[in-house]
This record gives sequence, structure tokens and C-alpha cells, in this order.
Amino acid sequence: MFMEIDEILERIHPLPTGSREALKAHISEVRCLKGHSLIQAGRVGKTLYFIRSGIVRAYSDTDGGDVTFWFGKEGDVVISMKSFVSGQPGYEHIETMEASDLYQMKSQHLESLFATDIHLANWGRKLIGRELIKTEERLISMQFKTAQERYLDLLSATPDLLQRVPLCHIASFLGITQVSLSRIRSEIR
Repeated sequence: MFMEIDEILERIHPLPTGSREALKAHISEVRCLKGHSLIQAGRVGKTLYFIRSGIVRAYSDTDGGDVTFWFGKEGDVVISMKSFVSGQPGYEHIETMEASDLYQMKSQHLESLFATDIHLANWGRKLIGRELIKTEERLISMQFKTAQERYLDLLSATPDLLQRVPLCHIASFLGITQVSLSRIRSEIR
């Protein structure tokens, strides 16, 4: 599946043609191999990406390994929100989980456009709002839902993820071990 840039931008918030074209003038395409690091923890992320095709994951390092806390797929935005909003180093690593086609844009160009085009400033507000809602939903899910409920939510929202991402990362995302994930999967079948 491929998502064209116009479709991705409109999913965030509709833009007048002139504003959309001004935004697209700063966007380029890039192809990344599986395992490519897009954003590194401890560094200021200066680029945002829109996924045309592929899967990425965001994770943090811990003493016991890494913990996956987000997956992105076609149509999603890849950004270190801490870097984008505050200009500070981010806390996450983001890498491609399969060969991916991405659209990329430098954050500084987007900030300049926000300052000169009210339509793009509103588009940016919607983008940040959407990302905030995703974070809030994830927090609520981890606090109030069982591992099985989280797994069923994942299956419902992104059924193809299980064929595209190793189960160790799915288990990490759900906050459980691979053994617990196997048990949940066998109970559901």
C-alpha cells in the first residue's frame, strides 16, 4: 500500500491549494532500508517524516533491552515531538521495520511556514493535537486495559501489523513478555 503526500496532508487537516503547494515545496522523498535509524534518542530531531509505505517503530532503551511504545505505518507522521516543540533532544529511537518509502521535511522549514501562513499554522496545530490524542489514548490503554484488551485493540486497529512486525516488538508494545503474548493469542484462537 502506498499513500501519496496529498492524501496524508489532507488526513491531518484540509489545506487550500496554495498552502498545500507551499508545504509540498519543502518535502522530498527518501527510501530507507529495513533497520534504518530515522531519529536517535539524545539528539534533537530536525526532520519529520510522513510514511508513504512501510512500518516504523519508536522505542526507548532500558536496562532490560528496548521497549517499543509506538508503531507507525502508511499515512502516519514520524516526529520527535519533544524536539519539534521545545528544540530539546528527544528520548526515543525511531527505526524502519521494513524497507520504507518516506516523505521528509526539515522542521525549520515547517516552522517558517507556520509563521507566514495561517492555514499551515492551523494545520500544524491539528497535527500536534492528533499526536497528543494518540499519546493520551496509549497512556489510558496501558493504565486501564488488560493485556488481552490491548492486544484485541491492536488487532482491530492494525490487523496487518502481526504479519509485518516481529512478535517480540508486539509484546514489548503491549507491555508483556512473548510468553504472555503467545498465551493470549492461543486463548483467542
